[in-house]
Amino acid sequence: MYSNTINVIGAMSGTSLDGLDLCLVSFDCDNYTNFKILNSQTYNYSSEWINRLSNAINLKEKDLNKLDDEFGILISNYINNFIMNIGSPIIKLVSSHGHTVFHQPEKGITKQIGNGKLIFNNININLICDFRTQDVKLGGQGAPLVPIGDLHLFKNFKYCLNLGGFGNISIKKNKSIKAFDICPVNTVLNYYSKKLGYPFDENGKLSEKGSVNINLLEKLNSMNFYKIEGPKSLGIEYVNEKVIPLINSFSINYNDILITFIEHITDQIKISLIGNSKNETVLVTGGGTYNKTIIKSLINKLKCEVFLPDKEIINNKEALIFAYMGLLRFKNKVNCLKTVTGASKDHSSGKIFKN
Repeated sequence: MYSNTINVIGAMSGTSLDGLDLCLVSFDCDNYTNFKILNSQTYNYSSEWINRLSNAINLKEKDLNKLDDEFGILISNYINNFIMNIGSPIIKLVSSHGHTVFHQPEKGITKQIGNGKLIFNNININLICDFRTQDVKLGGQGAPLVPIGDLHLFKNFKYCLNLGGFGNISIKKNKSIKAFDICPVNTVLNYYSKKLGYPFDENGKLSEKGSVNINLLEKLNSMNFYKIEGPKSLGIEYVNEKVIPLINSFSINYNDILITFIEHITDQIKISLIGNSKNETVLVTGGGTYNKTIIKSLINKLKCEVFLPDKEIINNKEALIFAYMGLLRFKNKVNCLKTVTGASKDHSSGKIFKN
């Protein structure tokens, strides 16, 4: 362990709706890129909370504000429970991503719920939240945000791929980095898995029963989003308004939809990594890594090595990086990069509640 450390909790709720990820990280005060994960926990959402978060996009302002408050209380209860269970470490800071309801940066809109003031009042620990708003105001996409962590904490990998609700990629060259959202992943796969009576496609068992529908695959790969040069990002609105209606216009079974969409995902990842060398390695994390159909397809299509780290990193990488982003914000250091989001400048983003 390092001689002089600061302990930070990162809290992440992703669009896959699989729960709230909490990750306690010890950072070396002499070099924040040195870290150790001390503890982690995922608090799964009840069916009621899954429904409430899924339907949040349809709420009127008054009801959304109420949900914002109640979700903030839920987050704070989970954090307090987590701290009670882990015991003794002194925690300096909590960094909460919240849960994204709206994300339409081209309209200047992004909204993450989980009221920061209520969380702060209930945990009584310094809190950073609302990481995306400032970047959007500066003309950026407000996403993806994790590349700052990919650049500093996972410097040995040229490519960092995350397979969560959406897939995003960080590509490093020299000391700079570019990154963008590639395509939907678990937001779509989970939607159709539920049609088959399962919360998700565990180990890819549902998709492996299907056959690829070439016509649907061609339509998916021809969607306008893929013609846009980065920086670019995706929100659940895109899935609901563009992707699901396109898929539903085809009369095919759900297993075929799943395998076809996986082929689409890996096609788009391959395109994003055009020119990748056999000598390079792509670090793959996020819940999608447990879908064996996705990983098998990736290995078959990519020239570079596909590397899956241990479960601690697979499960916690985003919460870890939000802990890092919160620490940078707390120290007023840059945590959002204009080369990634398209903002007018690099900046230190996040709302601070201090003791």
